[in-house]
Amino acid sequence: MIKEHDFSFENLNVYHAVRELVKDIYLAQKQLPKEETYALGDQIRRAAISISSNIAEGSGRSSFREKIHFIEISYGSLMEVYSQLQLSIDLGYIEAETFSTLRKDIIYVAKMLSGLKASFEKHL
Repeated sequence: MIKEHDFSFENLNVYHAVRELVKDIYLAQKQLPKEETYALGDQIRRAAISISSNIAEGSGRSSFREKIHFIEISYGSLMEVYSQLQLSIDLGYIEAETFSTLRKDIIYVAKMLSGLKASFEKHL
């Protein structure tokens, strides 16, 4: 039986922050109109999931270069989510308060990912 925190990524604060962000993004995308469920909504969900998935995948890599690569992919997915949320606010699909809250969380996660990347770079 797998115990909690058996995998290294589960000990990362950024991983927990991203999981919370993904939940909040899922809730926010429910504000999108039905015609966007399978377009913009699906794209936001997939990009959000990619953030945590790449943190997890990178943790399973043996070299720090590979770990850094997956952190960079996570960061790219985070920026993709941010861009899609900006479009959502521009189109009037989500509320300004929702966007503002998510923006703060995205900035927080971006800083954490940058810090994790910097810590890995020290090992190169």
